[in-house]
Amino acid sequence: MTTAAIRQKLAHYLQIADDKKIKAVYTLLESEINGEERISLDQYNKEIDAAMEEVKRGEVYTHEEVVRLSKKW
Repeated sequence: MTTAAIRQKLAHYLQIADDKKIKAVYTLLESEINGEERISLDQYNKEIDAAMEEVKRGEVYTHEEVVRLSKKW
């Protein structure tokens, strides 16, 4: 499928999709839409380290909790 065809399909879909799906698509693309630049490798590593510390402290969700929470979206 050509890029032009994909653009056309996406444009059509965005016109008919429900609000929840539009918000999900926007969230997925938000940083690019807002022109935000990629973070540096140093910042990326700091965020990974912070996330690993959260895991060590037990600040995580189980798979079952994520499934339960996602049903509320």
